[in-house]
Parts: sequence; structure tokens; C-alpha cells
Amino acid sequence: QVQLVESGGGLVQAGGSLRLSCAASGSIYSISVMGWYRQAPGKQRELVAHISSGSSTNYADSVKGRFTISRDNAKNTVYLQMNSLKPEDTAVYYCNAEIWTPRWESRPYWGQGTQVTVSS
Repeated sequence: QVQLVESGGGLVQAGGSLRLSCAASGSIYSISVMGWYRQAPGKQRELVAHISSGSSTNYADSVKGRFTISRDNAKNTVYLQMNSLKPEDTAVYYCNAEIWTPRWESRPYWGQGTQVTVSS
């Protein structure tokens, strides 16, 4: 059994900052890519950023220069530092991780989502 638990969402004014965390727990052998996605009302879920096990990163154009993704492999945790937030960043943010179990099975896992609301 594998779980991803997110924290750190909330309400912030435009220009403010938030830091999201996502911790993976359970029967984990290793984790390859970890990432953050978001889904705004009436829109499709979109990639925000992802980070490889070797810490290579990739960002959506809309968040480049404002958001930073990082990970702590010892803690099986991924973070998303969000600065200079804009109202259009308002969405439910989901953590995602490609996890290998001790049975040598790999599949993507999702967190439950955390709401980020940016007021103008």
C-alpha cells in the first residue's frame, strides 16, 4: 500500500508565496519521477513541474521563474515553492509520483489534492 499525502495549500494574496509538500509512504522500493499537477475549475489537469530522481527539473511555461520544485529522497518527499502567485494559479494541486514497489512493480500514484487560492 502506497500513499501520497499533500500539505501546504491555502489562501494567499496575489504576489504572495506558498510551499506545498507531498510525502510518499508505504511499500516503496524507489521513486523515479515526482511532480505537481493542477486543475482549475472547468479546466483539464495540467503539469506544473516535475523532477527526476537525479533532480533534473521541468516546468510549465506559465510558472517558470516563479515556482521551484525540489525533493528529499531520504524522506520520499517532493516540494513546490510558489512565489509571486497570481490569481490564475488558483487550482487544486495534485502530487504525482512514479513508484517502484518491492515486488518490482511500477505505477503512478496520486495525492488527494490541496487547494491553492490566490486572491487579487
